[in-house]
Amino acid sequence: MKLNTNSNAYIIIYSAILVVIVAFLLAFVYQALKPMQDANVALDVKKQILYSLNIRDLDGAEAEAKYAEVVKSEPGGRGEFKKSYYICEVNGKNIHVFPLKGMGLWGGISGFIALEDDYDTVYGVYFNHESETAGLGAEIKDSQEWQEKFIGKKLHKDGVDGIALSVVKKVEDPETQVDAVTGATLTSNGVSEMLQNCLKGVVKHIESIKFEPEVTENDSIQ
Repeated sequence: MKLNTNSNAYIIIYSAILVVIVAFLLAFVYQALKPMQDANVALDVKKQILYSLNIRDLDGAEAEAKYAEVVKSEPGGRGEFKKSYYICEVNGKNIHVFPLKGMGLWGGISGFIALEDDYDTVYGVYFNHESETAGLGAEIKDSQEWQEKFIGKKLHKDGVDGIALSVVKKVEDPETQVDAVTGATLTSNGVSEMLQNCLKGVVKHIESIKFEPEVTENDSIQ
């Protein structure tokens, strides 16, 4: 019997088989590429941490080596001693890097802030974004010059409860305030709110640091 390729049954069966084949191929490609994708994501995070330590312009292999050199301990631990920051050593200084996450104008923003051993002085920062406007809000990521304005700023100020470090349109306290990105007030506000919210944990850490156990070999970078 001659197969009727114009029948509805033929078209439905043919389409179903084709969909199954394409889905299988896509799943195979995804699984094959996933280790490489995961490695790229991990490398990007390491580079962002290095950027917050004012270490830039490294290729993949150089970044991996430098990260292993300066990062002495990653987030980890259990219970009340769970650590959510990175302990680093740069030029003989102990630096503590805290992750940041918040909302910008069009989507999520994130980054890292590096603090000196007093947990008050900013050593460096790096910010990232998902969908901020190029040339405006995206400058929180693209402008190294703007990020460097945070270096040396203080988290706290006498008479101010909580975190004093902020991003403002008009700087009145150069010790704790940074100029907002020109033309990106809402994104800048998002960065400021992210700092306020995420750095609350720093205060709790300072209060409990005397109870924190020493870093073990299991917590350290091998």
